[in-house]
Amino acid sequence: MSERRAAGEAGEQLALEHLERRGLRLLARNVHARGGEIDLVMLDGATLVFVEVRSRSARGLVGALESITPAKRRRLLMTAQTFLARHPQHAARPCRFDVVGITRDDERTTLEWAANAFEASA
Repeated sequence: MSERRAAGEAGEQLALEHLERRGLRLLARNVHARGGEIDLVMLDGATLVFVEVRSRSARGLVGALESITPAKRRRLLMTAQTFLARHPQHAARPCRFDVVGITRDDERTTLEWAANAFEASA
């Protein structure tokens, strides 16, 4: 496994543990649809939460939220729509898109959770 992939998986696990400690419940990991992937699908009460996890080094030029381009948002939306079509029992739930940014440097790891980070129309 590449170093980048291993760091991504470790970041997803860290994000999952953080969100579960705050009461969210995991429904699915690494949901794939044509052209896109959602890292985590969770429930926050009755709300379905699609979570994008972004791991960055402290030396990176842009932060986690800024790294999500309009094209990435469209792919996330398309993948969320595919998830809802495959799981119609969740189709009537309110939905939101969250981003968990993980920044690593040599000394520490910081995690930033942006709930409702962007609108579905983006």
